[in-house]
Amino acid sequence: MTRLILFPHRRRGARRPPPARCPRRRPRSQLLRRPVPSRHRYAGSVPFDLRNQPVDRRSEAALAARGLGYRSVDPSDRAGLDAWAQADQRGFHHLRPTESDLEHERRIFAERRVHGVYDPTGAEPAIPVATISSWPTGLSMPGGRSVDAWAISSVTVAPTHRRRGIARAMVEAELRDAVEAGAAVAVLTVSEATIYGRFGFSPAARAATVVVDRRRAVWKGPDAPGRTHLVDPRSLRDAAPQIIRRAVARTPGEIDRWPVLLDRVLGLIDPESEGARRTRAIRYDDQHGETQGFVTYRITREPDRPGVLEFDFMAAATDDAERALWRALVEVDFIGSVRGTLRSVEEPLPWLLEDPRAVSVEEVLDHLWVRVLDPVAALGTRRYGVAGSLTLEVDDPLGHAAGTFELEVSNGGRAEVRRVEASEASPSSSRRSRRAGGIRLGVPELGAILLGDVRPSTLARAGRIGDAGALELADAMFATRKAPQLSIWF
Repeated sequence: MTRLILFPHRRRGARRPPPARCPRRRPRSQLLRRPVPSRHRYAGSVPFDLRNQPVDRRSEAALAARGLGYRSVDPSDRAGLDAWAQADQRGFHHLRPTESDLEHERRIFAERRVHGVYDPTGAEPAIPVATISSWPTGLSMPGGRSVDAWAISSVTVAPTHRRRGIARAMVEAELRDAVEAGAAVAVLTVSEATIYGRFGFSPAARAATVVVDRRRAVWKGPDAPGRTHLVDPRSLRDAAPQIIRRAVARTPGEIDRWPVLLDRVLGLIDPESEGARRTRAIRYDDQHGETQGFVTYRITREPDRPGVLEFDFMAAATDDAERALWRALVEVDFIGSVRGTLRSVEEPLPWLLEDPRAVSVEEVLDHLWVRVLDPVAALGTRRYGVAGSLTLEVDDPLGHAAGTFELEVSNGGRAEVRRVEASEASPSSSRRSRRAGGIRLGVPELGAILLGDVRPSTLARAGRIGDAGALELADAMFATRKAPQLSIWF
């Protein structure tokens, strides 16, 4: 069975070895490279069509043994996709979808790979009892580069079909397919924090809900050199994609955006809906008149009472843009509070106000979860805080990322990563004796430290990292200038 390679290996002259104990992975020369009609094009790859990838045979057989069918849903099959969308909405306890909702879903999932699990003996056999979707994307890394990632979403299992191994079959199939496609990591956002650790995922970027008491918010930060404008959200449609790309690149933990997300943010899905009509926008232009950021927001209020300004999407390509947009929000009149969701856990706003206690944090949650599949590519893409040499011994029960890896970082923070072969890893090896130090960790811990959200020493204190001799070096190397953040759900 031929497979379609989606991600070319980025590092020049580097060869990605097959993961240990992963029998399905074949050498790259056996993987099919061919252009096919599709909108997907990432990291300089040829175009590809996700629908050319067949379902994972191992999971298909495991579910068939339980009397269930595991199959892909063709986005051109309107009835099949609508039935799948109904199951997806039901799984997250949303309202039954309207025709407008279904049209929105069709636009989103036309660009993704969609799978469902079906019970032919159920009351509604056309509606899946479990759903999952996925697509290739870029994950921003410390230092501004992007690594090839496999995004997983829409994971639901009907309450009537729990404890049958359905979620395990679907998620493990996605990981195997991601490895076949050449992804360095898999990523997802979760509604429950106890599900995905068993598959090697770990929280890698937290998110905070930030609340500002407008009555106490007096700006003392520097003036931005440009200016802000109140604009019709629809006017941002052409300029927004480029701004968003730059904003994503400057923040580790962000992923590529898809067109329908932007349409939702700007109120273009259903312009006459109450939510779209309530949406307002502020744009920031720098001193040269170039647009560098925007924010969309909504104000809710009772009659004759100060309102609450809420926003969940801000795109700032520069620090000046971010400060200017924050200032515009906290200086809106007749507002009691400003509430921003999915913000950085290191939000600079308290340092920009005379009274830092005007800013409070309602909650901090684990938001982006990362699963490393290829340590050589994942570790080699990011920049590091200090130069040094570190050995990482990674345990991975599923086999995708298991092995020993040498991380060599230059004075500029650039890394060279190599897998240590079994013969070199012998305790008697002279090469091993020359190493500066190392740490021993599982693949969830590797994902946790990858973007700099948690220090290795913190995990060591929790008993999650062994061989503590090199922890000080590991802390310094994995430290980042900017805290990782993912400012959307997916």
